[in-house]
Amino acid sequence: MMIMNKKFSIFLMSIIGAGALLNSCVDLDSDKYFEDRKTLESVFSEKTQSEEWLAYAYSFLKGVNAEVGTKGGTGGGGGAFNPFCFDDDMYYGDRDNTYGDSKDGNFASYNAFHEGRYDENVGQDAWYNCYKGIFQASVFIHNIYRNKEMTPEQIEDYRGQARFVRAYYYWLLLRKYGPVPIIPDDGIDYTQSYDDIATPRSTYEEVANYISSEMIQAAKEIKYTKRDEGNAARPTKGACLATRAIAYIYAASPLANGQLANGSHPAGVTDAAAKQLVNYDGTPLLTMQYDEAKWARAAAACKDVMNLGVYDLYHASYRNSATDDAPVTITPPDDGNFSTKNWPNGWKDIDPYLSYRSLFDGVVNAAENPELIFSRVSNISTSDNEFGIGALVVHEMPVSLGGWNTHGLTQKMVDAYYMNDGTDVPGKDSEMNGGDGSERVTGWTTRADIRNGLYPELSASVSKGGINVSLQYVKREPRFYASVAFNGSVWECLGDPSVAKRNKQIFYYRAGGNGYLNAFSYLRTGIGCRKWYNPYDYISNTSDRYSTIREKVETAIRYADILLMYAEALNELNGTYQIASWDGSTTYTIGRDVEEMKKGINPVRIRAGLPDYTSAEYSDKDVLRTKIKRERMIEFMGEGKRYFDLRRWMDAPIEESKRVYGLNVFQTQAKRDEFQKVIPTYNLSATFSDRMYFWPISHSELKRNKKLTQNPGWTYND
Repeated sequence: MMIMNKKFSIFLMSIIGAGALLNSCVDLDSDKYFEDRKTLESVFSEKTQSEEWLAYAYSFLKGVNAEVGTKGGTGGGGGAFNPFCFDDDMYYGDRDNTYGDSKDGNFASYNAFHEGRYDENVGQDAWYNCYKGIFQASVFIHNIYRNKEMTPEQIEDYRGQARFVRAYYYWLLLRKYGPVPIIPDDGIDYTQSYDDIATPRSTYEEVANYISSEMIQAAKEIKYTKRDEGNAARPTKGACLATRAIAYIYAASPLANGQLANGSHPAGVTDAAAKQLVNYDGTPLLTMQYDEAKWARAAAACKDVMNLGVYDLYHASYRNSATDDAPVTITPPDDGNFSTKNWPNGWKDIDPYLSYRSLFDGVVNAAENPELIFSRVSNISTSDNEFGIGALVVHEMPVSLGGWNTHGLTQKMVDAYYMNDGTDVPGKDSEMNGGDGSERVTGWTTRADIRNGLYPELSASVSKGGINVSLQYVKREPRFYASVAFNGSVWECLGDPSVAKRNKQIFYYRAGGNGYLNAFSYLRTGIGCRKWYNPYDYISNTSDRYSTIREKVETAIRYADILLMYAEALNELNGTYQIASWDGSTTYTIGRDVEEMKKGINPVRIRAGLPDYTSAEYSDKDVLRTKIKRERMIEFMGEGKRYFDLRRWMDAPIEESKRVYGLNVFQTQAKRDEFQKVIPTYNLSATFSDRMYFWPISHSELKRNKKLTQNPGWTYND
């Protein structure tokens, strides 16, 4: 690349010459500038054109092909365009027969995805588009100073936004591909030979540190800790610091930090894959020696976000009366602690069910949500050819209500949810690994039970429903009812003009209309998902399924993630560390302090209506680690974090290889006791190989860049 004050046409020629990594960067909406031979001085001297340039840099965060597999975890397209939203917790059951399309990365089969039956040409839009965005942002950073229509404060804020988005693209690449090449900030000199401009991969630690330093600088440049509704998608200081914290958590986790050295992983898990990930000169790209200080560094980065004082977990107020779309608050059992205190120290004055549900169903907009740190805001489908949260909802909804009825939950996920008093559900994981010796509850609710108010949680948001529901689904924690479409749950569809289609109790028995058929539209486990669904969502007709689905706010980064990561990082420490804050204004003392860990854990547990962990659980590092992992599995189900968590923890070889279980979907309602028995779901596979830790790099990129190495287990040539 040439120096930034050259004519834009020459600048584009340099990109063409560079070839490596940026081969697609010439495909710009800003080609009109090239055609007009406008100079960079002209482009960046005008506010409107400068804003258009920045908007284009942002644009690769959104859209169908923007980030295959890295879209922040909101899923969509039946899982096709974000399969990372689905792991051992959630599955998609459509598109069973094909493996994937090398052109657009459309994963047609959940099984093919989970068996690693994809190749080096699938799902590569993330690589191409992230580097396009990096290029666009870099040009902006180096040229926005030319603007004559902005104040110095506006220029600096805009520069910070571009710096954020550039570093965020590197974060998305790091999470998916592992260590990637960092493009020199001043570009690449196209006059050099093709071999000389080849750029090697930086190490994991180098990429994480680069993200950190750029996010600190962006946080200094950006002027806002909050944005108004019209600018909700623009990053804030908190978004910068939160992304930095997440990158540091990943760098501290076992896969990138000495693998098994901290003894936190199941027997039989090896570090072979990590040892094979090397640079072109043979140097390791992942740290081979464990460094506990990385956990302290990550905890301090989380503390930076917490100390901003602008974030809180979203919470809905206690309700004394019901509405069509929400019941009277169902008070959790008395725990002698949280039950006696108001928020933020307890749940006495909040509604745990609505507090969690409203995060995802479109009730709370981005600007008014104190928990939302970063989002691309609206991510809804408007047609069958678009992908986003709207498509996720349509694929969750039952066939009889116009949905595809294919996105469901595994029994492992259902068992992960607690009872409303914080204990495990009886029979938890009993079929999978023996559980604790307890047996699953049998029996069904009756009309008299519901009439007497015995199980108000089953009706969820209406006075109807709750009858003939398995007793395995009663008295569960509030997040369960906001997320799980169990057999006999109510789908409200209150926006439907037809009263007859509202408040339907849906059963998934064979031949019952929403159960097993000789077609793809059935739940493979007999257990559905309703997270992201709004009680007013409905499907007007099957030729336009998305127009009547409410817009939802995408939760790319939310405060609950920072809190749980803070507790996770502190839990791993043995020593005490002195670490400066992001701006150098203070120094933190970081160690394994129970009261500090509670600052991360308690808000999430309180909002969920659950009691605190016991003193014994807090005192045992291994026990608490397991608790935190389970909390993340529940709290972030369906948000695209589980897939990457299992890899950074190196738990994927164990957890993803466990057989998938569900209900006996081949039974009719006449044999409902048999339907409710948990059995292996043989048409959902479970396996893991070491090459699935990181996504393969495409052959075309490897051919362009001789110093670029492939991820372990994948090939270099067609």
